[in-house]
Amino acid sequence: MHLKDYYQLLELKPSATLPEIKKAYRKLALLYHPDKNQNDPYAAARFTAIKEAYEVLTNPAKKEYYLQQRWYEQSTGKRKTQDIITPVSVLKQSLELEKYVSGLDVFRMDKQGLKDYILGLLPDSVIEQLKTFNEPETNSQIISIILRAMRPLPNLYIKDILIQLNKLAGEDEIARLVITGYTQKTRKKDRQEKYSLIVIIVVTAFLCLLIYLAGR
Repeated sequence: MHLKDYYQLLELKPSATLPEIKKAYRKLALLYHPDKNQNDPYAAARFTAIKEAYEVLTNPAKKEYYLQQRWYEQSTGKRKTQDIITPVSVLKQSLELEKYVSGLDVFRMDKQGLKDYILGLLPDSVIEQLKTFNEPETNSQIISIILRAMRPLPNLYIKDILIQLNKLAGEDEIARLVITGYTQKTRKKDRQEKYSLIVIIVVTAFLCLLIYLAGR
């Protein structure tokens, strides 16, 4: 996952002082505390992220490490912050991924990179957090979009992704059927490609034999 922008989470500039960080945390923690939001999972997720930002930025060692990572991402042009983890934010990232993959050359794309990105988008910790929102329809959308985004991947790359998608589906039978359907289609396509390759090899060998015999 991408690095979170802790300053943005606390609505502060990177030059903020320790007193300003503490003041911002108190204000936002009070605003998003679960007790004040009837246990709204979105407010709880934001509260957790705000608390994490405060703990890092007020701890000298953690802050130094975070700033080093932040500088590295900026200097290498990889700057992209991670949103607070909610079904909507993961759905948004899934849509962005699908759009990006649709514009790639399937034959030249980094398939291992795509696999790693998807697994980084849906690790166990994120899946468990998504389940706390109790939004099976959104999770089902995420699953469908990821399945479309991973179409260019051969069977060799999809096993681990399917495991994560099944975890996200949980007891949602419709979502699990969608995953099963995708798996069956992929296996069928893989078998067809293998058979096609065998046929091509046999036909090529036969033609070579005919050419050889004709030249004698």
